[in-house]
Parts: sequence; C-alpha cells; structure tokens
Amino acid sequence: MPISVFDLFKVGIGPSSSHTCGPMTAAGTFVQSLRADGLLHRVSSLQVILYGSLGLTGLGHGSDKAVILGLQGATPELLDVDTADACVSAIRASGVLPLDGRRPVPFRVGEHLLFERRHTLPHHPNGMRFTAYGEAGEPLREQVYYSVGGGFVVAEPVAQAGRATAPTMPYPFTTAAELLAHCDRTALPISALMLENERAFGRSATEIREGLLNLWEVMRACVARGCSRDGMLPGGLQVRRRAHRLHRALSAEREAGTLNAVDWVSLFALAVNEENASGGRVVTAPTNGAAGIVPAVLHYYDRYVPGADDNGVIRFLLTAGAIGVLFKENASISGAEVGCQGEVGSACSMAAAGLTEILGGTPRQVENAAEIGIEHNLGLTCDPVAGLVQIPCIERNAVASVKAVAAARIALRGDGVHLVCLDTAIRTMRDTGRDMLDKYKETSLGGLAVNVVNC
Repeated sequence: MPISVFDLFKVGIGPSSSHTCGPMTAAGTFVQSLRADGLLHRVSSLQVILYGSLGLTGLGHGSDKAVILGLQGATPELLDVDTADACVSAIRASGVLPLDGRRPVPFRVGEHLLFERRHTLPHHPNGMRFTAYGEAGEPLREQVYYSVGGGFVVAEPVAQAGRATAPTMPYPFTTAAELLAHCDRTALPISALMLENERAFGRSATEIREGLLNLWEVMRACVARGCSRDGMLPGGLQVRRRAHRLHRALSAEREAGTLNAVDWVSLFALAVNEENASGGRVVTAPTNGAAGIVPAVLHYYDRYVPGADDNGVIRFLLTAGAIGVLFKENASISGAEVGCQGEVGSACSMAAAGLTEILGGTPRQVENAAEIGIEHNLGLTCDPVAGLVQIPCIERNAVASVKAVAAARIALRGDGVHLVCLDTAIRTMRDTGRDMLDKYKETSLGGLAVNVVNC
C-alpha cells in the first residue's frame, strides 16, 4: 500500500509508537469490529495477550495502560493525557472496564491482560491476540494484530497476504533511484513530487497544508511543554528532566548575547523526548522513540535560518516524509525488528533530507544528506534500560538531531555525487537488523539494559 506523509507523521502519546500507540489502536479496532458486527452486548469477558517485544518491555512502555484505554474507545490522537492515568487507576482499583465506554466487563492485568515473554507470533516481534468471550465462555471473536512501528497496526490476514494492490500515484517510487529519476525528468524538488502524491489520497492542497501545519503546531507545543516541566520522569529509574533547566540556562545566555545553535537543537530534542517518556502528546516522526529529531531540526530551521516560514516547514515535512517512505518500504522503522537504527537512524536521515531541501539543496544533495544520516547510525541497537524509553533514548535523540544538521551541511557543501547511495544504505540497515541478535532489538535482554545495573 502507498504510504502517506500523514502515516509517518501523526499525533500520538508517549512513550512508544509501537508499544503504546499501536496497542491502543489495535484495542480500539478490535472493539470497533465487535460493535460493527453486533457482538458488543454479548461480551462478558476479554483476554489480551502481548507477545515478543511487547511481552518483554510492554510494562515499561505503558502497553497495559494503552490496551485498557483503547478498549474503552480512546485513540492516541484524541486522548486526554492529563486524565488518562486517573482513568486507568480507577479501572485497576475496581477490576471493571467499560468496554467501548459503555459495556462493563471484568478486567485485571495478569488475568485478562497477559505478557507473554517467551513466545513471538510469526509475522513480527510485536504481536497481540485479542479474544472476546460470551456469557457461557464461548469465543465470540479472536483477532491477532501486529504493531509494526510508527503506530502502524496490521491485522493477521493482511500480514499473511502481504502487500495489497497499490492505487495509482502520479510519481510512484519505492527506491531513492526512482525518486531521483522523477526529479530529473520533471525538474521538480522532492517536496513537490511528494505533494502531488499526497493529493492522490484525495486531499486538496489546502488540506495537506493545514494538516502539516497542525503537526508542526503539535511539535511546537510539545517542545514548549517539555521546556516548562521539571521533576522526575515516571518509571522508577529516577531520571530527572533536564530540558527545563537547560532552557533557563540557554535563555539567560541568549539574553547575554550568546547563541549556541548546537545546544538549542539538543534542548529541543530533549524536551520532546522527556514529554514522550512521561506519556505526553507527541508527533510520531516516524516513531515515538525518535520523536524529538524532526521537531528539533525544524526548530533549528525556524530559529536560525533567515526567512524561515510556513512554506519551508511544509516542504521540510514533505521531503522528510518521502525519505521515510523509503525506509518503511525497504527496511523497517521498528526498533523491535531492526534495532534503534530503524527509529533514530530513519529519523536522522529524514530530518537531514528535509533541512537540506529547504536550505536550497538539489534532490541529489537531499539524497546525499539522507544517506549520511542513516550511514552513521548503522548498527544502532535498541536496549532500553528497564524497558523504559528514557536511557539511552532521550539523549540519543539529541545527538541524532545535531548529526542531522551536520549531515545537511556536509551535503550542501558537496555536489550530490557520492559513493554510497541511499538505497544501499537502507538495504544495509535492513540486513544489519536481520543479523542483529534479538536481545538488542527492544527486548531489554542485552546491552545497557542488563549492564547498567553493574555501574
């Protein structure tokens, strides 16, 4: 299926697109199917089993909370993050869940929601099985879903069938070579090609513009909220928020006439990922674990590039989205599938590409920047300490944001000619992910996750 920029960038909640947004969406989809088929009133009990990476790190990623909220009818886009914890606590205390917000059923973690840590379902490490039972204990419906990264959810029949037939796009591409060929033939920048493809989804140019600017506004609000909040992040690691104090320090330096772009870029990323770690509202870009990179680089553009405007923001997101399509089509953006190179590496590549275009780069310079961004994240493991999206995830976003700016600046100083093409780098990332041991792919069974306790 063709991928829209609005699939790659969408409003969600922290701490994880695959472990929080995905399970919430899957739970909601399951309830919708019960309602649509007239089965909701017959449901007397439920069982939800989370497998593989979801089973191993789901508690640290808030997967239990996400499932509970999704079964009630909440969505990542519209959830009230300020009341969500109280709602979940009330259900835990009562042992009763209002299915679809109306049908009370018993629900207790450990009995009706199980974390299966030893087994993985066949099509992806992030598998979920939902079963609804009637009054006599008879199964009314069973459905398997896979959370495949970035909040994307695939039902098992679709996963088994593989790729569906793609509708006609004005500029179809699945590789960077095809994308550059369109640019060569039309003399259009990548953002313009992506805009025309977006219109093929039935959206007008005005709707696309408004949708992208809304995403930018959510990103800005997330940075502002992250800079304003102090204290400890949830989860028990006692990780203290740093963005608030850093923002105060940098603001004082700015008043004194000192402007350090690198420190500000790092701040923007830290602010977003601290919000993500606390369950706040973020934009998946393309995942929650890597949600700070694109906003940080966009803030760099907004603050440090003369003449920055909304048109530049739109072109940035369209170009970044085009690169994101390549990763989604040819590799993965799921940490549970290929490690953090699929999350932070993809986001770094996307942000570098977007910045290069709006700074005047040619399509080949954009492709060069994207290649630099992923090449220097190859092999990056996903080993979150205690299963929380905090260490090393938060700092990793800050480092990758600075790296994205550097990649863009390096590419802009060249002519777009380079030895390793983006398609090769993406293919290498895919192959590296396949070779990577599972303990380094969002299971918290290796790397920092097991060694940090010895420090």
